[in-house]
Amino acid sequence: MQTTANGQQEETHQGLVQVYTGSGKGKTTAALGLGLRAAGHGFRVHVIMFMKGQIKYGELEAVKRLPNFTIRMFGRPEFVDRHNPDPRDIRFAEEALRHAKEIMDGGEVDFLILDEVNCAIDWGLITEDSVIDLINNRPPQMELVLTGRYARPAIMKLADLVSKIIEVKHPYQKGISARRGVEY
Repeated sequence: MQTTANGQQEETHQGLVQVYTGSGKGKTTAALGLGLRAAGHGFRVHVIMFMKGQIKYGELEAVKRLPNFTIRMFGRPEFVDRHNPDPRDIRFAEEALRHAKEIMDGGEVDFLILDEVNCAIDWGLITEDSVIDLINNRPPQMELVLTGRYARPAIMKLADLVSKIIEVKHPYQKGISARRGVEY
């Protein structure tokens, strides 16, 4: 929904489901760029970051300046051990999923971005069925964006748009570490 100049609510957006997946860099960046574009048009954007917490990402500082763009992080600052996740990682992912349901039920967001949700499924932090349920119960006007490697075929089948970002070359192959302002 968008508010017109006279304060009326009007439906101007048919929401779709988008998936950004693959081994390449840029999935979160693409989703945040989409969110930035939407915010520029007056849409309300909320990002839920799975498996990311207590790290000072540049995008967190940037969106503080935007009145209709919010980000909430769920995770520890340490990396999640894919083969042996800490119970706190599971708890954070479940909290993130509950928060997503609350956001959907609240109807106060036009664009909902679930960052790294595909990894959270693949690593056993949340179930594929719980995310499919979220997709199937999405308000029709809400744009839902799911990012992360390892997107499941069932989720890609439900999506209206799927972009697979592949790695061809990356600076870490030359020993270049993550850089402030570029990777975080």
